[in-house]
Amino acid sequence: MRILVLEDDAETAASLDRGFTEAGHVVDLCGDGRQAFNLAYDGQFDVMVIDRLVPGMDGLTTVKSLRAAGVRVPALFLTAITGLGDRVEGLEAGGDDYLVKPFAFVELMARVNALARRPPLAEVTTRLCVGDLEMDLVGRTVSRAGRRIELKPQEFKLLEYLMRHAGQLVTRAMLLENVWSLHFDPRTNIIESHMSRIRAKVDRDFETELIQTLRGAGYRIDAP
Repeated sequence: MRILVLEDDAETAASLDRGFTEAGHVVDLCGDGRQAFNLAYDGQFDVMVIDRLVPGMDGLTTVKSLRAAGVRVPALFLTAITGLGDRVEGLEAGGDDYLVKPFAFVELMARVNALARRPPLAEVTTRLCVGDLEMDLVGRTVSRAGRRIELKPQEFKLLEYLMRHAGQLVTRAMLLENVWSLHFDPRTNIIESHMSRIRAKVDRDFETELIQTLRGAGYRIDAP
C-alpha cells in the first residue's frame, strides 16, 4: 500500500519510514501540512498518517481541508495531543482513527491495515443518463438531447426508477411497490396511463424510442 506520512520530527519520521518500508509499503514523507495537502490531493494514497502539530498548516486543518476538497483517503492521527476532547475533535474533523504518542509500531501497523481494508465510500449519484436522456436528481430536471422535458412529480419518480434500472426488466409489481408504495395490484391502468404520458414526452419527436414495453412482462428503458 502507499502511505502518506505527515510528521515534522525527523527521528519519528525516519522510524515510521523504516517500519512501513520493511513491511513492504511505499511511504511518502513530508513535514509540512500544506505539502501534505498537495500530495494527498494530487496523489493516490491508501492511508494517511497525520501528526497534528506540524508547520505550514496543522494536521487537523490539513485533514479538514482534504475532506472539504473531496479527498476520502482514510486518515489516522498520530499525535502527542492526548485529551479526550482533542481525540473527538480529530475524528469530527475527518479523521478515521486516533493514536497517541508514544505508541507501539505493531499497533500502528494493525490500525493502518484495518483502515486500508475498509471498502471505499460509494459515490452519491446526482445524475442519471440513458443515451441522450439525462436526469438531474438535485435540480429535479430532465432533458433529452439538450431539450428540457417537463414532468409531474409522479412521472419524475416513475422515470427515475426506470433509469436507475436501465437495461433491466421492470415489472408491474416492482413499479407499484417502489413508485406508488402499493403492495397489491389495484387493477387499474395507473401504470399504463403514467407510462403513456412519459413516453409522449421522452420518446415523441425523437428518432429512437428508449422506453420499451415487454408484453406480458413489464417495461425497460435502454439506449440502443
